[in-house]
Amino acid sequence: MRALVVDDSKAIRRILTQMLTGMGLEVSEASDGKEAFQVIESSAPFELALVDWNMPEMNGYELVCEVRKHSKYDGMRLMMVTTETEMSQVVKALEAGANEYIMKPFTKEMIQEKLSMMGIAVNST
Repeated sequence: MRALVVDDSKAIRRILTQMLTGMGLEVSEASDGKEAFQVIESSAPFELALVDWNMPEMNGYELVCEVRKHSKYDGMRLMMVTTETEMSQVVKALEAGANEYIMKPFTKEMIQEKLSMMGIAVNST
């Protein structure tokens, strides 16, 4: 399974990439929404994207909206992974097409639980 980690923080990208790789996923990275959408359009399909909200160029909410405009990406599951804790932001992201929402800081177990809720089976080692 292919996953895309989208965050302007190199440290967060590295943490999520290590977690997901350890769960058996093939992971690519992007530092903002604009770069992420270019990666999505130019490569083999991703089944999952973990997306930060606050990023330059194109933020995570805008990326979710852009991905959901294209029916060919309907199968891609989107999880917001962000410091945005306002319930209105959670609702906004879910209404835009995000499948799940997790707030930073997070643990590997929290990520695994959200993936399981989205029907994504991963190695739990």
